[in-house]
Amino acid sequence: MSAPLWQPSSAQVAASNLADFVESLPPDAPRAVGGQEAYDALWRWSVDRPGKFWRAVWDYCGVVGEPGETVLLDGEQMPGARFFPGARLNFAENLLRYRDDRPAIVFRNESGLARELSYAELYGEVARTARALRELGIKPGDRVAGFMPNVPETAIAMLAATSIGAIWSSCSPDFGASGVLDRLGQVAPKVLFTVDSYCYNDKVHDCLGRVRDILDGIPSIERVVVCPYLEADADTGGIERAVTYGEFADNGASSNDFEHLPFDHPVYILFSSGTTGVPKCITHGAGGTLLQHLKEFVLHTDVTREDTVFYFTTCGWMMWNWLMSTLATGATMVLWEGSPFKPEPTAMFDLADEVGITVFGTGAKAISAWEKAGLKPRETHDLSALRAMLSTGSVLAPESFDYVYRDIKTDLCLSSISGGTDIISCFALGCPTLPVWRGELQCRGLGMAVEIRRDDGSVADVGETGELSCAKPFPSMPVKFWNDPDGSKYRAAYFETFPGLWAHGDFAQLTEHGGVVIYGRSDATLNPGGVRIGTAEIYRQVEQLDEVLESVCIGQDWEDDVRVVLFVRLREGLALDDDLVDRIRGKIRANTTPRHVPAKVLQVADIPRTVSGKITELAVRDVVHGRTVKNTDALANPETLELYRDLPELTSA
Repeated sequence: MSAPLWQPSSAQVAASNLADFVESLPPDAPRAVGGQEAYDALWRWSVDRPGKFWRAVWDYCGVVGEPGETVLLDGEQMPGARFFPGARLNFAENLLRYRDDRPAIVFRNESGLARELSYAELYGEVARTARALRELGIKPGDRVAGFMPNVPETAIAMLAATSIGAIWSSCSPDFGASGVLDRLGQVAPKVLFTVDSYCYNDKVHDCLGRVRDILDGIPSIERVVVCPYLEADADTGGIERAVTYGEFADNGASSNDFEHLPFDHPVYILFSSGTTGVPKCITHGAGGTLLQHLKEFVLHTDVTREDTVFYFTTCGWMMWNWLMSTLATGATMVLWEGSPFKPEPTAMFDLADEVGITVFGTGAKAISAWEKAGLKPRETHDLSALRAMLSTGSVLAPESFDYVYRDIKTDLCLSSISGGTDIISCFALGCPTLPVWRGELQCRGLGMAVEIRRDDGSVADVGETGELSCAKPFPSMPVKFWNDPDGSKYRAAYFETFPGLWAHGDFAQLTEHGGVVIYGRSDATLNPGGVRIGTAEIYRQVEQLDEVLESVCIGQDWEDDVRVVLFVRLREGLALDDDLVDRIRGKIRANTTPRHVPAKVLQVADIPRTVSGKITELAVRDVVHGRTVKNTDALANPETLELYRDLPELTSA
């Protein structure tokens, strides 16, 4: 057995929140902390005793509210189980429990704009915005939306809306108007927050022109609030029903009345990627979201008030909603708006040093891009405050683990995490008391009965690949899909594959270390000769080659079977030749199996991705097979699909 890449010291284990939490548990809970055996025992207890576990999380994390007498009702039903059915709480109140001078939000952007808000200042801004919303008649259950960059006003608007019990939903401003209509049009918000413009990669993009189109398509919007961003004196651009944020929140309120509502009262409506049709409106409850996020921040990421937490995200990705819950821990939350490579490729590490980031989150593709760019922050930056790095969005390749420990920092808990919009949280993630093994997510989340299942529904053995599933209810399951009155869309999305069990749609494996390996989305797995192959296994090999910036792999229907087709984007000025094709195939063959070797390797100028940055294999597969891509508005660069249409190389053996 190889050695782990990182191991917490006994002192780190003893000082962890998790160790302290264990001491608070009922007498029948395991008491050992540190190492796989101890964690496995705690995980097993947490899924076998959900009532005791989730009540312990509520108490230890100090949830503000009344828990009620019952923790779990109808716990054998999935869907149908109800957590804390008698509870009353308010989501925003829990995120605003601290009201002192400690920095709550530190904001930076690619152009050098810098702002900070203390917890006291944040509370005041939220109070004024909440009063303004109440004066408009906003009440519990109404929808308030953002067409916003990742700026402090987005957080303020969300907190103000949810303090009333309104439901927050957002799209990042890189969506086109039709993409916004596909999402927000389904939920009919009454208020829309936006900015005049935003900047990405040194280019300024107007927002107000698209807002006019959005208003034409969503008649429910009664008020548009234009927040200043690039220009401090930005106006409404003459838009009907619009006011500036300064005018809107100029009411002198200094306190806020938080509406206490049921545990399952909706707090967020998030949207699926929409690449296979109109996006699903996934509605999450306040209590389940809060409790799950507190568990993940406090127990799995070891966050305290002394931490400074950052995640690179936009307001159109669920990691924004996850990051917002940092506030419930009292830590400092860092927001970045703009390209992660501006003004310099080292921008994110410059930010880490400047503001003293302790927990740094990003996408797996960014880590790969840093390595491709030759960045070695360990040699150029201090990073002394940094103790944990989180990665999600796509599979973090084992070679990226090597890069982090070789070129970023050796004494670091690198936690690859996996879950998604559907659960607004994680099924598998990190743990401060466990070692980091190359290529593995450290553990299954506490309280999450994660299993790998074969196609027939039986539980797979350790080391065997299959469908990632969850066998028992958990608090952050969606409370419903919006506009799905009989729940049929909700049940079809997660419970048809294995009736009574959550099927998440990931192709995965449990490891001998108690960790998890994700091989990609199940609907994108390849099936040559009837053998299922995860696309991540191929990406891992080909993207080690210096010439290849990134790739996308699909299965093409061919002669009553499926053949593997690999598209590669190369460094500028390079052309794919026979030698490089041979090296790509040789690399894949040597490190995987002959079935993984692509029948075709083709060069493309770009690769289609969703607005949140994920490569979309399904869209490429549809184009190659001559099928219509149902919702190109879900893509950040839909024009790239034409690069894959009617390729003569794909009509021959």
